[in-house]
Amino acid sequence: MALLNEDRLFPLESRSRGIARALYDKVRHLPIVSPHGHTDPKWYALNEPFPDPAQLFVTPDHYVFRMLCSQGIALTDLGVPRVDGGPTEEDGRKIWRLFARNYHLFRGTPSRLWLDHSFEAVFGLRERLSAKTADHFYDHISECLGKPEFRPRALFERFNIEVIATTESALDDLRWHDMIRRSGWKGRVVTAYRPDSVVDPEFENFRENIERFGELAGTDATSWHGYLEAHRIRRAFFKNYGATSSDHGHATARTENLSEAEAASLFAKALAGRCSAEEADAFRGHMLTEMARMSLEDGLVLQIHPGSWRNHSVEVLRRHGRDKGFDIPTRTDYVRALKPLLDAVGMRPELTVIAFTLDETSYSRELAPLAGAYPALKLGPAWWFFDSAEGMRRYRELTTETAGFYNTVGFNDDTRAFCSIPARHDVARRVDCAYLATLVADGRLDEDEAGEVAIDLAYRLAKQAYRL
Repeated sequence: MALLNEDRLFPLESRSRGIARALYDKVRHLPIVSPHGHTDPKWYALNEPFPDPAQLFVTPDHYVFRMLCSQGIALTDLGVPRVDGGPTEEDGRKIWRLFARNYHLFRGTPSRLWLDHSFEAVFGLRERLSAKTADHFYDHISECLGKPEFRPRALFERFNIEVIATTESALDDLRWHDMIRRSGWKGRVVTAYRPDSVVDPEFENFRENIERFGELAGTDATSWHGYLEAHRIRRAFFKNYGATSSDHGHATARTENLSEAEAASLFAKALAGRCSAEEADAFRGHMLTEMARMSLEDGLVLQIHPGSWRNHSVEVLRRHGRDKGFDIPTRTDYVRALKPLLDAVGMRPELTVIAFTLDETSYSRELAPLAGAYPALKLGPAWWFFDSAEGMRRYRELTTETAGFYNTVGFNDDTRAFCSIPARHDVARRVDCAYLATLVADGRLDEDEAGEVAIDLAYRLAKQAYRL
């Protein structure tokens, strides 16, 4: 008995379902282009076996442990590390059994689709995970992980990944990317420039970060001009390791286009630790415009990932640190927020700015109309809380009428969970084929056109938008 239904996510109506199947056959085996994500480059550099099933599926995946935490299960019982180095569960089998006993919590969620796809397609397991089957799953996956064909590079090739982008801080030395390059392995793993720690005055240890930034760049980053030059130098360093994009995870989508004197004054206040919350937001907003200008110089695509109240739980942040499942979507005003940046560079077709959102209400009202007008602006795919079948479907319904398909940028999986990558791309391809099938069935698109669009959405648009 298979875990996966071959017609999952396709339309219920028979004619549309048949069209969706035919479209899906055109894209199901296309290479994966993963232009934005958070897998660890160390995996590909060292190519060591993954430690155990819990370390592969549970402990690093915030989609998984946030659901378990919501039902009162302690993160320490799931092996999630503590900031103070205090005790957490280290027995992978105990963590796995706890996960398996609570697998029913994932019914109907995208995580269930991704996990079942990984269990069946990657590890050949064809029964449902439960308390009863927990040890069988654990033993089988552990045995597989000990084989050469389940090491990171082998899985990369088996998943048919053409290129994958990781995301590193502007303060990262990119040692793992250097090791990948020197290894002679042909898998294409590139980095992306993430400067949040040196553009956000509210980021912990901001001044120390700026001083380290200057050391890495070989310039005095504590002066305004030296600071901007340090960004140019570090961006060039990242480009040398394959970067084609920068990534900015700000709390809001606010942009500013301040005078040099105003920007320098704000920077000085930030270094001194005297910025108000309003001034910190203004500085972050101005730096998005500065990054866009630098993108005109060096060609990096600018990604804006705003609208998350990150680390919402003070207790979890204090105990476990950043990015532990407590980032919550907020409302975002893109029309006003992006206007200063768009006034400065929005009509430049050689620039690509990709805007994402966690506020679905903004798709038809704001983002699709903006992307459907400004040459520099493209619309990122359904992201994070909405990279589900329902979220992807809503995305197409809310954006296509105004932005079309070609002001969007295909799909990116944005994941730390390596084995879920083919599952996530498969879901996106199925949802897009299902949506295209309805356009064919109701006479809005010819089937040959739908076939071209399906390939564009699954493969070509991501390569084009991210210059890969």
